[in-house]
Amino acid sequence: MTDGACKVAVIGLGSMGLGMAKAGLRARLAVSGYDVAPGQREALGAEGGRVAESAADAAEGADILVAVVVNAAQTEAILFGDGRAADRMAKGGVVVSCATMAPADARRLGAAAEAKGLLYLDAPMSGGAARASTGELTFMASGSPAAFARAEPALSAMAATVHRLGDEAGIGASFKMVNQLLAGVHIAAACEAMTFAAKLGLDLPKVYEVITQSAGNSWMFENRVPHILDADYTPRSAVEIFVKDLGIVADMGRAERFPTQLAGASLQMYLMTAAAGMGRDDDASVARMIAGVTGVRLPE
Repeated sequence: MTDGACKVAVIGLGSMGLGMAKAGLRARLAVSGYDVAPGQREALGAEGGRVAESAADAAEGADILVAVVVNAAQTEAILFGDGRAADRMAKGGVVVSCATMAPADARRLGAAAEAKGLLYLDAPMSGGAARASTGELTFMASGSPAAFARAEPALSAMAATVHRLGDEAGIGASFKMVNQLLAGVHIAAACEAMTFAAKLGLDLPKVYEVITQSAGNSWMFENRVPHILDADYTPRSAVEIFVKDLGIVADMGRAERFPTQLAGASLQMYLMTAAAGMGRDDDASVARMIAGVTGVRLPE
């Protein structure tokens, strides 16, 4: 790390957060990080980052805090709860909040940060673990011009694209929920299609080859179906993520009196998969759930 470099704290060193921290280190930012899992902290240390023993320790003097945790509750806990990270940041620092959450939660957390003299960027991201490691994520961000300016060193290191969507927290979260509605439905549809193909006795690798060159293809089909073909359900993105995210979509739809039928049907598929004991497995496990219900045989 370079003396005098911008200090960036990354809280949450999972598949996304660790990659983002690595991207920051390559950009010669002074990156510190914390995760509840010791192995993830050690992985950051092996890359040259400063390993912190708590969220507050990671945030000590940080110009930018990037929160890459699961949801609004965890974000609130590390910033203002037991973590107390917000109290340890540099004066006028910026919180870059990356967790997928309801827009109302983003607005509430933004107001709490501002009450402590901090800037807040509502900045959920998309792109997956591979793009996180290469600094090529897409951020759907909203916040004040000052927040964008203060967060620029981290955004430049971690993102290929930063969509500036408005001046208020909550707008970025809304865009992310639209993305998650589509992503969740597309994964569920891909899993249904592949188990249907298996039921028809088709050659599944050939189905993948044909569909990825046809109009029925989607980014999620192309990305997730190889997990099914390889029988590799190591969690790149777990089933429980879409239980949470499509649950938020359902709550938002109910509050807005807006029907979300396809998202609702997909949510039930993820719930069934989680209930079958695969909640922590890769979200392509929806295919295993369907196969189990229908007696279809998938690659083993």
